[in-house]
Amino acid sequence: MGVTLFGIRNCDTVKQARAWLAGQGIAHAFHDYKLAGVDAERLAAWIGRFGWDKVLNRSGTTFRKLPDDEKADLDAAKALAILVNNPSAIRRPIVEHDGGVLLGFDAGAWEQALRPGG
Repeated sequence: MGVTLFGIRNCDTVKQARAWLAGQGIAHAFHDYKLAGVDAERLAAWIGRFGWDKVLNRSGTTFRKLPDDEKADLDAAKALAILVNNPSAIRRPIVEHDGGVLLGFDAGAWEQALRPGG
Protein backbone atom coordinates (compact mmCIF):
# COMPACT_ATOMS: atom_id res chain seq x y z
CA MET A 1 0.00 0.00 0.00
CA GLY A 2 2.72 2.51 0.88
CA VAL A 3 1.79 6.01 2.02
CA THR A 4 -1.13 8.01 0.64
CA LEU A 5 -1.73 11.56 1.77
CA PHE A 6 -5.31 12.77 1.40
CA GLY A 7 -5.96 16.50 1.39
CA ILE A 8 -6.36 19.61 -0.70
CA ARG A 9 -3.42 20.87 -2.71
CA ASN A 10 -3.63 24.53 -1.67
CA CYS A 11 -4.17 23.89 2.08
CA ASP A 12 -1.25 25.25 4.13
CA THR A 13 -1.25 22.29 6.51
CA VAL A 14 -1.22 19.86 3.60
CA LYS A 15 1.69 21.80 2.08
CA GLN A 16 3.57 21.47 5.39
CA ALA A 17 2.78 17.75 5.55
CA ARG A 18 3.94 17.16 1.99
CA ALA A 19 7.14 19.12 2.63
CA TRP A 20 7.76 17.06 5.78
CA LEU A 21 7.28 13.79 3.87
CA ALA A 22 9.64 14.97 1.13
CA GLY A 23 12.19 16.12 3.70
CA GLN A 24 12.09 12.71 5.35
CA GLY A 25 12.49 10.96 2.01
CA ILE A 26 9.11 9.24 2.39
CA ALA A 27 7.59 8.45 -0.99
CA HIS A 28 3.85 8.97 -1.07
CA ALA A 29 0.88 9.27 -3.36
CA PHE A 30 -1.25 12.41 -3.09
CA HIS A 31 -5.04 12.26 -3.35
CA ASP A 32 -6.65 15.69 -3.68
CA TYR A 33 -10.12 15.04 -2.36
CA LYS A 34 -11.37 18.40 -3.49
CA LEU A 35 -10.75 17.28 -7.09
CA ALA A 36 -11.22 13.52 -6.81
CA GLY A 37 -13.57 13.20 -3.83
CA VAL A 38 -13.44 10.32 -1.38
CA ASP A 39 -15.70 7.30 -1.52
CA ALA A 40 -18.26 6.78 1.25
CA GLU A 41 -16.68 3.49 2.37
CA ARG A 42 -13.31 5.12 3.07
CA LEU A 43 -14.97 8.06 4.83
CA ALA A 44 -17.01 5.63 6.94
CA ALA A 45 -13.81 3.80 7.90
CA TRP A 46 -12.17 7.09 8.95
CA ILE A 47 -15.27 8.03 10.95
CA GLY A 48 -15.24 4.58 12.57
CA ARG A 49 -11.61 5.02 13.56
CA PHE A 50 -11.58 8.68 14.67
CA GLY A 51 -15.22 9.68 15.13
CA TRP A 52 -17.26 11.90 12.84
CA ASP A 53 -16.56 14.93 15.02
CA LYS A 54 -12.82 14.62 14.28
CA VAL A 55 -13.11 13.90 10.54
CA LEU A 56 -15.63 16.68 9.87
CA ASN A 57 -13.95 20.09 9.89
CA ARG A 58 -16.68 22.20 11.47
CA SER A 59 -14.46 25.30 11.73
CA GLY A 60 -13.85 25.54 7.99
CA THR A 61 -15.59 27.77 5.50
CA THR A 62 -17.23 24.87 3.65
CA PHE A 63 -19.06 23.65 6.75
CA ARG A 64 -19.96 27.14 7.97
CA LYS A 65 -21.59 27.94 4.58
CA LEU A 66 -23.89 24.90 4.72
CA PRO A 67 -27.58 25.56 5.40
CA ASP A 68 -28.45 25.45 9.10
CA ASP A 69 -30.73 22.44 8.65
CA GLU A 70 -27.79 20.40 7.30
CA LYS A 71 -25.63 21.38 10.27
CA ALA A 72 -28.33 20.71 12.89
CA ASP A 73 -28.55 17.47 14.89
CA LEU A 74 -25.31 16.02 13.55
CA ASP A 75 -24.58 12.34 13.92
CA ALA A 76 -22.30 9.91 12.07
CA ALA A 77 -24.74 9.32 9.21
CA LYS A 78 -25.44 13.01 8.67
CA ALA A 79 -21.74 13.87 8.90
CA LEU A 80 -20.92 11.16 6.34
CA ALA A 81 -23.45 12.64 3.91
CA ILE A 82 -21.95 16.11 4.39
CA LEU A 83 -18.42 14.77 3.78
CA VAL A 84 -19.39 12.82 0.66
CA ASN A 85 -21.09 15.87 -0.83
CA ASN A 86 -18.56 18.44 0.44
CA PRO A 87 -15.05 16.96 0.43
CA SER A 88 -13.57 20.33 1.43
CA ALA A 89 -15.19 19.75 4.84
CA ILE A 90 -12.91 16.76 5.51
CA ARG A 91 -10.21 17.46 8.08
CA ARG A 92 -6.79 17.45 6.51
CA PRO A 93 -4.44 15.90 5.99
CA ILE A 94 -5.27 12.24 6.44
CA VAL A 95 -2.53 9.72 5.76
CA GLU A 96 -3.08 6.04 5.13
CA HIS A 97 0.03 3.91 5.52
CA ASP A 98 0.88 0.26 5.97
CA GLY A 99 0.60 0.58 9.75
CA GLY A 100 -2.68 2.50 9.93
CA VAL A 101 -4.15 5.96 9.47
CA LEU A 102 -3.10 9.38 10.76
CA LEU A 103 -5.46 12.35 11.10
CA GLY A 104 -4.01 15.85 11.00
CA PHE A 105 -0.35 16.81 10.76
CA ASP A 106 1.77 16.17 13.84
CA ALA A 107 5.46 15.76 12.96
CA GLY A 108 6.19 13.76 16.12
CA ALA A 109 3.35 11.30 15.56
CA TRP A 110 4.23 11.03 11.88
CA GLU A 111 7.88 10.39 12.72
CA GLN A 112 6.89 7.56 15.02
CA ALA A 113 4.39 6.04 12.59
CA LEU A 114 6.18 6.50 9.26
CA ARG A 115 9.90 6.27 9.97
CA PRO A 116 11.43 2.89 10.71
CA GLY A 117 12.70 3.11 14.27
CA GLY A 118 11.10 6.56 14.54
